[in-house]
Amino acid sequence: MAGALPQALPGIDTSQQRGAECSRLPMHQASAKYKNSAAFYDVDGTLIKINIVHAFAFYAARHASIGESTRRTIQTALSIPVFWAADKLSRKWFNEIFYRSYEGASEDRLVVLADELFEDVIKPNIYPRAKELIDESRRAGVRQVLVSGALDFTMKPLAKYLGVDDLIANQLEFVDHYATGKLKKPFVAGATKADIMRAYAKQHGVDLAESWAYTDSFSDYPMLAVVGHPTVCNPDFRLRSLARSYDWPVLDLDEEPRRAADRRPQGLARPNGKATRSIRRHN
Repeated sequence: MAGALPQALPGIDTSQQRGAECSRLPMHQASAKYKNSAAFYDVDGTLIKINIVHAFAFYAARHASIGESTRRTIQTALSIPVFWAADKLSRKWFNEIFYRSYEGASEDRLVVLADELFEDVIKPNIYPRAKELIDESRRAGVRQVLVSGALDFTMKPLAKYLGVDDLIANQLEFVDHYATGKLKKPFVAGATKADIMRAYAKQHGVDLAESWAYTDSFSDYPMLAVVGHPTVCNPDFRLRSLARSYDWPVLDLDEEPRRAADRRPQGLARPNGKATRSIRRHN
């Protein structure tokens, strides 16, 4: 990718530095109306029904040593209440605590199992209308970007399947091809997502005022506040209340497409310039 991002946010441009991962995928031809627009999607709880704990449980169950695998699986199960509490208090704190569990994992093993993780765990748990939402937005010429607190290698198969243009995700630190249990900076979580989106917009000539953001979590309020078209998907209680206060669209991506009367993002026009009806809202 051309151009490096500001030094305060190293690593978004992987051709320059290593940090939060931004993987470049083929860009689709954009319509004139939305050529400077982007749609930014949180992943866990927004596009898929599961989260990073499920991914770790998958890896723990497939560790090379059966005895170690059992220990890791039990440890993960016992840790879930701690992870849940940390997630509710601070997504950044949650990430720092959670990813320590990967310490000592082989980089090759993690990457090799990523496709199996996608097929067995992630793909069956993609919300029924998630791909449709992205497809409609892409056909209108909007740049599609995943912004996830999950690990980059776990998200790449999903990004390819959904046909998005870019992936921004967390990266584990490896020393001699083994995970240290630490994340490379910047962490992709909470307020940092908004900073990353601003830097991304500056690098790619994206107008955030004419862009969309989608998330399920109140902790992602900053990424909603930075765009002109904030939209909440399958929201938690606090985010649903906030959406009502600001009159933001509330989407249910768990609904089967054939049951939906309207399928397009609110305010998104067809490439021929005709406005579409809004995706089904729940107030």
